[in-house]
Amino acid sequence: MNKQVFAGLSGLLFLLFFSVGAVGAPAAATEKKPAAHKAAPAPPLDTIILRGDHSTARALKDLVKQYEVSKQGKITLQPFSTVSGLDAVSAGTADVAGSARPAMADRIEEKGINFYPVAWDAVVPIVSPDNPVSNVTLKQLHDIYLGRVNNWKDLGGPDSPINLYAIAPPLDGVEYSARLLLFHFGDQAVAAPRLYVNTEKLEEGIAIDPHGLGLSTFSGVMTNTKVKMLSVEGAHASVATIADGSYPMYSAMYLASRDDGKQHEAVEKFIAFSGSETAKEILRKDGLVPYGDVPDLIGKQDSRVAFFDSRIRGTTMPTTAIAATNTTPVSAPNATAQSLQRIAPTSERTLEAKDRAARANAEKADGTDN
Repeated sequence: MNKQVFAGLSGLLFLLFFSVGAVGAPAAATEKKPAAHKAAPAPPLDTIILRGDHSTARALKDLVKQYEVSKQGKITLQPFSTVSGLDAVSAGTADVAGSARPAMADRIEEKGINFYPVAWDAVVPIVSPDNPVSNVTLKQLHDIYLGRVNNWKDLGGPDSPINLYAIAPPLDGVEYSARLLLFHFGDQAVAAPRLYVNTEKLEEGIAIDPHGLGLSTFSGVMTNTKVKMLSVEGAHASVATIADGSYPMYSAMYLASRDDGKQHEAVEKFIAFSGSETAKEILRKDGLVPYGDVPDLIGKQDSRVAFFDSRIRGTTMPTTAIAATNTTPVSAPNATAQSLQRIAPTSERTLEAKDRAARANAEKADGTDN
């Protein structure tokens, strides 16, 4: 073979060899690696609907926020009215109701609903900061709501009419709790011509009316400089006076649900959270007394009924401050039992009061027969 031809063929083979190598090299470099294992997505958090009165929704908003921040669940707040929340739970269109009052025992829609106490708050009479009156007695409140007292001069104020404000939706939590204390019946009819849709709107009305008077909650207005809280029987509402019972118009706040609700487990989880130390700190910051912090308050319910009756009706019951006594009155046992049944239907004190009432009624019947 010609040397020139051989050299040409050798060069061609050399180029071909390195061309194949050059083409093959990137193939190894671009070889796909096994896909990394992706973590399974976290299951969606349960969402529950909490519907109820504005007072409860306002008081618990920080608790709800922390519950969601801690990724324990989601809560849709629907503040409207007490009855709408309880009826929605009864109908299954809401999972839990927020209520500033206890159950109404003879109301069909509330049968089968469990009321879980979360915290203690206080019902407070509020007026405009321009109103010079600073205190009101239980008797005065009782008579104002019945229309028997209608001028501020009867409370040591100016000679001007008392413009009484109340909540329009029936059986409102704050109104019901106050009337339960003053009249023994939460659905007592009252002489309140000025009606508002919720406590927040009522507070707005009071703020601009120097002659106005209404009821709200301590937690709701403790930082509201546009209204003034009146003391009751000389006692000012505060976390301390709620906790020791020396402010007489303290009241419990509840979460209410059904055992057969479709989100029962999620609701139970939230209710359990409301009793945790984290939740208690939030409640205290918002002007509430965690229910579990002051178990003695339940034990004072019968003496509180006695105190209210002595101030309002002039009965021969003890007139010492509620916090200073744990005695059990023997007078008006039926009123005591009825009040406790509404406030704490399953407590030991309630059962004792019902037993006393039964015995008193039996003794009265025996005396009549003789």
